[in-house]
Amino acid sequence: MSIDMKIKIGITDDQQLFLKSLTALVNTFTSFEVIVDALNGEDLIEKLGTLDELPDIILVDVNMPVMDGAETVRYVSANYPLIKLVALSVKDDDLTIINMIKAGGCAYLLKDIHPNELERALLEIQEKGIYNGDAFNINYRRILIAQQQMKDGLRVTDKEKDFLQLACSDLTYKQIAAKMKLSERTIDGYRESLFMKLNVQSRVGMVMEAIRKNYIAI
Repeated sequence: MSIDMKIKIGITDDQQLFLKSLTALVNTFTSFEVIVDALNGEDLIEKLGTLDELPDIILVDVNMPVMDGAETVRYVSANYPLIKLVALSVKDDDLTIINMIKAGGCAYLLKDIHPNELERALLEIQEKGIYNGDAFNINYRRILIAQQQMKDGLRVTDKEKDFLQLACSDLTYKQIAAKMKLSERTIDGYRESLFMKLNVQSRVGMVMEAIRKNYIAI
C-alpha cells in the first residue's frame, strides 16, 4: 500500500512518552500512518485546523487536562463528522467509556492492548466504523450459548431494551434496579442474559453491541 493510500491516524494523549511510543508503533503497521499527534483536546483541534488532509481515525485519551476526552470527542464529532473517534483508556471504567461512546466515539481501546490486536482493531474500525474488544475475549460457554440462541432466534425483550437504555446512562446497576422497580437479582439476570445474547462480557461491550444492532439509540 502506498503512503497516499494509507489509513491516516491521529493520536491525542497528555503523556508525551506514551504519545510518541504509540505513534512510532502505529507507523510500523503496513496500512497506517500517523499524521497528527496532540497533548490534549485543545491542541488537537488547533492542529486539525491546519491540516491539508484530515485523519480517518483519531485515538483520544479519556483523561486529559485542558480539554478532556469526552469534550474533545464531542467537539470533533460535531465539526468533523467523517472522522472515526476511538477512546483510549488506562482502565476498563465502564461509565467513563460509555460517556465517550455517547459523546461520539465508535470504539474504546485499553492502553495495554497487544500491538497485534491494536492493528486488527484499527482495520475493523476503518472498515466497519465500530469495534468491540469483547469479541476477542469471549469464553467458550458464552459462545456455545450464543450459537444455540442464534439457532433458536435471538430475541431481546422489551424489558431488556428498557434495561439497555438505562445501561447507557451513568446509573449503577443498583440505581437501574430502583428506577425499573425491580430487584437487583432481576437486573443481574437481565445483564447476564444480554451478555450471552450479545456475545459480550462487559457493560461497555453490551452497550456497543446494542447500539450496533439498533436495539437502542443514544
